Amino acid sequence: MAENLTIETESIKEGDSSYCWVNIELGGTRVGKARIKRIYSRVIIKTITIFPEFQRRGLARKIIDLFKDTAREIIADRVRDTARGFWERMGFSDTGDGNYRWVSPRR
Repeated sequence: MAENLTIETESIKEGDSSYCWVNIELGGTRVGKARIKRIYSRVIIKTITIFPEFQRRGLARKIIDLFKDTAREIIADRVRDTARGFWERMGFSDTGDGNYRWVSPRR
């Protein structure tokens, strides 16, 4: 399944500080969306939504893994209480300000 999972982003210029929407597709079918900001090798994730009919398949985990392949740092911005466990299972640490952070071991 992971080989068919793709993230289609808007055109993002290097260093652009704007959030953009990205489509999450599985085998050509849109299964979700995310709102992110990419600044050089840092990704800030504002939201990730997997559509209800595609939930519970590990797609959000696979999307985070795709981001981890290219980012040196990922920030999950203003994490809801109900999502804290997800981010912790993904290897993120609570920064104490409502955000969760992951840093690549390949620094």
